[in-house]
Amino acid sequence: MPPTQPGDHHPEEPPTPGQDDPRTPGDRTSGPQHRTDGPAHGSDGAAAHPTNGPAHPTNGPAHPTTGPAHPTTGPAHPTTGPAHGTDAAERRTDGAERPTGGQPHGARRAPEQPRERGQFARALGRLRRRLRPDGPPPGPARPEFWRSPLRGPWLTSVLGLVLLVGVTVLFVTGLFSYAAYNPGLGAPNDKTPDKGLLGFYLFPWPAGPPWLYRLNQGVHVTLGVVLVPVLLAKLWSVVPKLFAWPPLRSVGHALERLSLLLLVGGVFFEFATGLLNVQLDYVFPGSFYTLHFYGAWVFIGAFVVHVALRLPLMVRTLRSRGLRAELRTPARRTEPEPPDETGLVAPDPAPATMSRRGALGMVGAGSFALFAVTAGQSIGGPLRETALLAPRGRDPGTGPNGFQINKTAESRGIRAADIGDGWRLTVRFGEREEVLTRQRLLELPQHSAALPIACVEGWSTDDQEWSGLRLTTLAALVGIGRLDAVDGQEGRDGPDGPDGREAPEVRDVPDVFVESAQLAGSFRSAGLRANQVRDPRSLLALRVNGADLTPDHGYPARIIVPANPGVNNTKWVTRLTFGARP
Repeated sequence: MPPTQPGDHHPEEPPTPGQDDPRTPGDRTSGPQHRTDGPAHGSDGAAAHPTNGPAHPTNGPAHPTTGPAHPTTGPAHPTTGPAHGTDAAERRTDGAERPTGGQPHGARRAPEQPRERGQFARALGRLRRRLRPDGPPPGPARPEFWRSPLRGPWLTSVLGLVLLVGVTVLFVTGLFSYAAYNPGLGAPNDKTPDKGLLGFYLFPWPAGPPWLYRLNQGVHVTLGVVLVPVLLAKLWSVVPKLFAWPPLRSVGHALERLSLLLLVGGVFFEFATGLLNVQLDYVFPGSFYTLHFYGAWVFIGAFVVHVALRLPLMVRTLRSRGLRAELRTPARRTEPEPPDETGLVAPDPAPATMSRRGALGMVGAGSFALFAVTAGQSIGGPLRETALLAPRGRDPGTGPNGFQINKTAESRGIRAADIGDGWRLTVRFGEREEVLTRQRLLELPQHSAALPIACVEGWSTDDQEWSGLRLTTLAALVGIGRLDAVDGQEGRDGPDGPDGREAPEVRDVPDVFVESAQLAGSFRSAGLRANQVRDPRSLLALRVNGADLTPDHGYPARIIVPANPGVNNTKWVTRLTFGARP
């Protein structure tokens, strides 16, 4: 046996050839110190050696079992190369028992990593191996699964530009719609009392022009319906990104995926709740106003972040191809877009069966069809008959009261006794109170105004001729101004003062709280701001189009205020309290 070299340390001598090894097979081939579990290890002799490895003191050239010809030694040994680095590192950091020989004499102990750091590294490694064993799993996670030659950044950018403009208009009109309820008056107008800073923009909703709310809601609802095909096409164009593999590559990638989740989930939530509200299908939990309001802010936050990140790329992409050239390209000459960093272009595209012109045309045709069967409920006139998808597109009947309603008297629990001969109107301001019969109201100065009814669902009526008492007249009955001043000139839409200006006393009219005979429901009462009360077209209507109101339209008396949401034009009014809020 050759002498031991300096620095060598043999806890035990290996058996000579032909000599029985006193260790059992289990001692030679098991235990955490065994170093032959690599796939390339092929030497039985090396497998039996308990301390085989670069640090073993017997790896010198004169050792009988570790000479130059031994397949398990030297720089080319497969178990000492980089391919075994991971397994070795795991065996050294997972608390495994070291070889029986202990630490070689004179060798320095490698510094150990912190326990928490090592555990995190191992957990991350296991997660990566599970998520990415041999690449993406079969199916939509693999890029070659998506083969449409139309997908690419240009088509996505065109659809994104349409949505950028459309969603912006939807959000602004939605903010106006919320402000029209005058939530600053508190309950019951305010359906989101915990909104905090989200109500920073609120302002007193004006009482004119009278068609303001009708226009706002018509645009909001009709545009939302029309954008549905564009939204679906946009999601189709980017659907490969939703299945990108691995799902999470880093913390930054996780945040990006979270923003996409809020964006896609938010837009689906807003469109779904809006469309259900238009159809009066309140299948969602809670109030539509609360859900739609907070959902809109979540969505618009994700939308703004997405636009900020993608707008430069969208601009460059739109400039790279001409819209006219694409619209002139038939299907037989349609080619995939050049591959780029977006990952939207199919790596193995199928032959084109439709051009990009055809795809955009199909989306546009779908939007036009939805416009044709929706817009009539807001525009009115002959187009009302085409509003096939609108619940208020049905024929409401004929006669003076033959126009749309939202809730019938029966559905609101209004009984005949509530609106019969025993009905009374109570008008109150401070300690002063007046109780009036309907006959007494008809004896007071009457005024008229041509106003529509417009509701949050997007439907509206044409102008109807309403007649009754101005709200300022009722305020004067309880000491707010003088009756002869507020009714200085009778007639349709006439001014309050004889000189064509608002009488001084009218300027002092406060807000009013209106209550109904309806005992249950979100809008059985409502507040009106002072600017609405002072408008000469704001009436307690007793008649419409020359006839008494029907019970479904609010008999014996209802509120009608220009540019006011329909639900705040309270029906079956029983009490007016000036200068008070609930």
